[in-house]
Amino acid sequence: MSVEVTIALEATDELVEGLNRLLPQLSANATRLSIADVRAMVRSEASALFIARDEDKVIGTLTLVIFSIPTGKRAWIEDVVVDADARGLGTGALLTKAAIEVAKKRGVRTIDLSSRPSRAAANALYRKLGFVARETNVYRFSLDA
Repeated sequence: MSVEVTIALEATDELVEGLNRLLPQLSANATRLSIADVRAMVRSEASALFIARDEDKVIGTLTLVIFSIPTGKRAWIEDVVVDADARGLGTGALLTKAAIEVAKKRGVRTIDLSSRPSRAAANALYRKLGFVARETNVYRFSLDA
């Protein structure tokens, strides 16, 4: 297996199909993406959509969101998912390391992420890469009413 990680620069049918195959593995509430949805993500100045491919197959994705606030430039890593058939081969680490490098180049001070406690392998990976659990509460206000 030869995995390559890149930042998506354009929305393609292959990318849309790959994301629509991966996202249900991350969340049972994932909605199907259209090419317009993916185009909006790829064009966003606030985020970078990282794609891991094995040959021509999309096997993983990660979104890095970068924003400026009064305390400095910060980032969040969101929607990390690696295909169930490709887990345990280092793809998640490659995606995360690529995002960290981009964040460094863009002058980001800190990168946050969240991961459900049940995702033991993901949590172990983040600790191994230097992420530290924070003493905080995460709240969500849903606008999907």
